[in-house]
Amino acid sequence: MRIISLNAWGGRLHEALIGYVRQADPDVLCLQEVLRAPGADDRWSIYRDAGLELPQRANLFAEISAALPGHDGFFCPTSRGELFDGDTAIAAGFGLATFVRKSHSVIAQGLDFVHGSFSANGWGEHPRPRNAHCIRLFSHEHASAVTIAHIHGLRDPAGKGDTAAREEQAAALAALIERIWPGDEGLVVCGDFNVLPDSATFAILGRLGLSDLVTGNGLADTRTSYYLKQGRFADYMLVTPGVKIVKFEVVEAPEVSDHRALLLDIG
Repeated sequence: MRIISLNAWGGRLHEALIGYVRQADPDVLCLQEVLRAPGADDRWSIYRDAGLELPQRANLFAEISAALPGHDGFFCPTSRGELFDGDTAIAAGFGLATFVRKSHSVIAQGLDFVHGSFSANGWGEHPRPRNAHCIRLFSHEHASAVTIAHIHGLRDPAGKGDTAAREEQAAALAALIERIWPGDEGLVVCGDFNVLPDSATFAILGRLGLSDLVTGNGLADTRTSYYLKQGRFADYMLVTPGVKIVKFEVVEAPEVSDHRALLLDIG
C-alpha cells in the first residue's frame, strides 16, 4: 500500500502537481491546503490577505479527483472564505483532502478540529482553525487493516516553537486517533505539522507508540526550492512498530509545492 502526504500549496504548481499525483498513483493521498469551490471554473483565482496576493486553484479538490478516478475523495474544510477572479468573489472551502483507492474499504473514520472551530464566514483569525482526518482501511489484498491520520498543524506568525496551543493540538490529535485506531494494528500519522523536530508534539504522539521516519532517518529538509525561508522542517510521517515499511522517501523531484511529498510504501 502506498501512502503519500503533501501540502498541496493551494495548487500553485498545478501542472506538476497533477502530473505527479497521476504518476505516483498512491493508494492513499493525504493533502493539506486544498480548496474547493463547487460551480467555479477550473482556473486560477487569487487569495488576498493583508496586502498579500497568492494564486490558487479554487477547484483543486475537483481537479485531484479527476486525476484519480479510481479513488474516493473526502474533503474536510476548516473554513470558507473568498477568493477572487478579478473583482469577482468566489466562495471557497479550505482544508484537508483524503483520497482512497476504491479497492480498499474504509471501515471507520473520524474528523474533528484540533485547534479552533469551523469558520463559515471567512478564513478566520490567526492562528487559524485546523482539523485532522483519521481513517481505518481494510486491505482485501492483505486481509488486514491499517489506520491513517493526517493533519495540517496551526501556523503561528511567531514561528514553529512549542506553545500551549500546539500542545493542546497534539493532545486533540491523539484523542481523535484513539477513537478510530483499535491499538492492535498498524498506525500511520502524517502531514504538515508546522513544528520543529524537538517539539512536545512527538512526545505526546509517542505515547501511542509512534516514531517519526523523517528525523529517524537523519533527514533534515522537507521543503523544496520554492521555500525561501530558514527552517527546513515542516512535514512528518510517523508509524507504529507494527507497520511493515517497504520504502520511505522524502521526494526531492519533481517539485510540486513548496513542500516535498512524503511517500511511504507498506506491506
